Amino acid sequence: MKNDTWGRVKQQLLESVGRNNYANWIEPLDLKKVDNGVAVFSVPTSFMANWVSRNFSETILSHLKAANASASRVEFTVEPHQSRGAAAPASVPVQTQKASPAPKVKEAAPEMPDLPAADLPGAPLDPRFTFDNFVVGKPNELAHAAARRVAEGGPVTFNPLFLYGGVGLGKTHLMHAIAHEIRQRDPELRVLYLSAEQFMYRFVQALRDRQMIDFKQIFRSVDVLMVDDVQFIAGKDSTQEEFFHTFNALVDQNKQIIISADRAPGEIVGLEDRIKSRLQCGLVVDLHPTDYELRLGILQTKADSYRGQYPDLKFADGVLEFLAHRISTNVRVLEGALMRLFAFASLVGREIDLDLTQECLADILKASERKVTVEEIQRKVSEHYAIRLSDMIGPKRVRSIARPRQVAMYLAKHMTTRSLPEIGRRFGGRDHTTVMHGVKRIEELKGTDSQIADDLEMLRRLLEA
Repeated sequence: MKNDTWGRVKQQLLESVGRNNYANWIEPLDLKKVDNGVAVFSVPTSFMANWVSRNFSETILSHLKAANASASRVEFTVEPHQSRGAAAPASVPVQTQKASPAPKVKEAAPEMPDLPAADLPGAPLDPRFTFDNFVVGKPNELAHAAARRVAEGGPVTFNPLFLYGGVGLGKTHLMHAIAHEIRQRDPELRVLYLSAEQFMYRFVQALRDRQMIDFKQIFRSVDVLMVDDVQFIAGKDSTQEEFFHTFNALVDQNKQIIISADRAPGEIVGLEDRIKSRLQCGLVVDLHPTDYELRLGILQTKADSYRGQYPDLKFADGVLEFLAHRISTNVRVLEGALMRLFAFASLVGREIDLDLTQECLADILKASERKVTVEEIQRKVSEHYAIRLSDMIGPKRVRSIARPRQVAMYLAKHMTTRSLPEIGRRFGGRDHTTVMHGVKRIEELKGTDSQIADDLEMLRRLLEA
């Protein structure tokens, strides 16, 4: 086939696969010959040969046939010294169906993958999740400052940076913001962001396809590795083994690692102790649940952006304050409620006031009214400290039971509307002064005993979930 024919086919492929995929996977291909119905292409690495054969061979073959190239199959042979071509997108294209019959890959010499910084097989970044769009308040100011420090680059001061907190508190936002900042500051740095689930999927895929050398090379040659929701590898022994060795290899090279999870490393059940130990050796930062001021700040920022989209809508005073008070557990729910409110008001042509807010968000507001009961607190505390519920409300006064009982009393005082006498009755008919003493004792310990403080925080999250 003549070169000008292949040139026309490449132009058609550009339109078919898109500019990014074309620059990354099609442009570097060099058509060597078409012999006995086989179109033979040379590629720079075995990784590229395998990827193109799995993901683009059918498309290439279809266009070759349309150009009367007399090709019924495509093959790829590795020529390591071939130019790689232009760098392309931030994520690898999604796999497509393999060609039938399956294309063959001929390796002239073993070659490790050498993907450019912008072409690592990670997850795409959300353009909305930047530092400029992150609302800072007291519950998240330390996490924000630590993320900023890492994003600024320079010598690695703490490794890894471990961010943890409940759903919708900003972990993923900060992870994306760090990646955006680093890539903007130095586009040549190899920044790989993905979820723990994606890490596990790529590991299993590499095992299945016998491409572990490629997998190890990619994940251990990055400058910054970012793994979101690491709790999902807990209990997956083989994945944990590979993650452990990847972690060690990057730390030995003084490469930055950033991890997030929904709880502290020591609280992730099923995570190997050696991984917990390494995750705890860096800076571990908790994103606390939002307070009223932070929720109100988030709502004000979002409302300002929505007003630009809906310039004709009238917005009554007190609505944002009402929402910040009523929706307290999850920022995503808070933002979703505000988005729904603006959209609804726009559709019905009404002013956004308290009446419209309660009408539009009735289901969300009702869900936010869930009340924690004393009995639920007793059950959760008993499970956490591994004591019997009957002992919690019984007469025993040994320390191993008395301290959890005081913790439950403290939570009942602060998380329910029950009076001290009512709480005392639910703890085996105890006097309100006993409850008062228990609450006061936990208040004192919370400031001096970090374990008690951590227990209270975790139990409160479980009860609010």
